[in-house]
Amino acid sequence: MPMAAGGPALLRLIMRGLPILSFLLTVAFSQKMFSGDQVLRIRAKDQKQLQLLRNLEDSEDLKVDFWHAPARPSLPVDMRVPFSNLNAVKNYLNSSGISYTIMIKDIQIYTWMDNLVAEHSDLVSKIMIGQTFEKRPIFVLKFSTGNKSRPAIWIDSGIHAREWITQATGVWTAMKIVTDCGEEPVLTNILNHMDIFLEVVTNPDGFAYTHSTNRLWRKNRAVNSNSTCKGVDPNRNWDAGFGGVGSSNNPCSETYHGPFPHSEPEVASIANFIQKHKHFKALMSIHSYSQMLLYPYGYRKEPTLDNEELHNLACKAVEALSQVHGTDYIYGRAISTIYVANGITIDWAYEHDIKYSFSFELRDTGIYGFLLPASQIIPTAEETWPAILTIMKHAYKNPY
Repeated sequence: MPMAAGGPALLRLIMRGLPILSFLLTVAFSQKMFSGDQVLRIRAKDQKQLQLLRNLEDSEDLKVDFWHAPARPSLPVDMRVPFSNLNAVKNYLNSSGISYTIMIKDIQIYTWMDNLVAEHSDLVSKIMIGQTFEKRPIFVLKFSTGNKSRPAIWIDSGIHAREWITQATGVWTAMKIVTDCGEEPVLTNILNHMDIFLEVVTNPDGFAYTHSTNRLWRKNRAVNSNSTCKGVDPNRNWDAGFGGVGSSNNPCSETYHGPFPHSEPEVASIANFIQKHKHFKALMSIHSYSQMLLYPYGYRKEPTLDNEELHNLACKAVEALSQVHGTDYIYGRAISTIYVANGITIDWAYEHDIKYSFSFELRDTGIYGFLLPASQIIPTAEETWPAILTIMKHAYKNPY
């Protein structure tokens, strides 16, 4: 498999993926990757309302971007509104008696997904599997070369909002799949027999909040009853040892598990989709940071029945990863390698017959933590890919 430095495969990736490379840099440097911006369409009734709209344009604080500027009452006005200012702008419009419709929601990541599907419609489709607390759609990209239901692989990134390197790695991975399918034999062979489902932004509300308000927000944005603290940790909400010592019953805690298993739409949507599909054979949940590859259990001291196979596969995946940039990873059962964690994705997946269930903890080991610099985004994604491919290949070669 081509390495990161040099080679025609990398050149093809760069040539086809220049917009995505810019997108990855945006993760680190701007507020615009998944800010929750909306485009509103407005029809002013008269000149007075037109002037009120022009006043918005003059406001430096609100930072609205007119796509179709206020001209005359018969013409629609389209304006992009930053997520952080949506409530203020909508309140202004409502109090002024100006009606509007939401023309485009969360424009940036969804536009990228739509473009990817349009450019690779023979391979990629987009599936809406649910809706968040704040009514954002939850999308999954499906990569498939067949029409019927086949064995499948699940990959998700960004279940913890602040782990930006994971969403960026998810985007890079999507580009890698469409670039290498039909050209790189291992991936091509896998896709000839299995489907890959990739959820790039697993926690859309939380991710938007990290861009608009609090860069280090972890949870989703659910409103908790009898508490002023918002949010549930989606990776403590799974029905696998739910509510144990590796989570918290305090809504103000970063590891608050929620009121009951799968109470959170981000979790319920995945669980329902996987259970309805019935043919998932591998699952990889991408996190940061610590440079680890973990497998079940997180909440039980007893090893799984497949512990030896999972351990050996983790070893091979970590070896493949380290060959790219020399990055050191450790691997093992989650409970003994990192900490006790109840209600996590990989434990639920394993207990629902997805044998090859792994959780990645990407770069780094604490120098930058969640604030990984942009210079490490692409190297992180590059080295993670051969580990992902190793696990996918094993799942394909070892049906059960």
